[in-house]
Amino acid sequence: MSFLWFILIGIAAGFLAGQIMKGKGFGFVINLLIGISGAVLGGWIFGVLGLNIGGGKIGSLITALIGAIVLLWIISLFKKK
Repeated sequence: MSFLWFILIGIAAGFLAGQIMKGKGFGFVINLLIGISGAVLGGWIFGVLGLNIGGGKIGSLITALIGAIVLLWIISLFKKK
């Protein structure tokens, strides 16, 4: 997958994760950056667990979305209220 698709899928995942995790997001731009980082985290998590959602853009989006949700959840544990 090209680097541009990686970035676009990460941005989409960050946006969707911010919508799913209402109240735990950090704003539009930060959620997009978290989505890109979440794509990497999701790939690592699925690799460690030996899971494979499938190839293609949809599988990559699901992996990135799950990684971004996990990352938002972890960050929200340390966020001051």
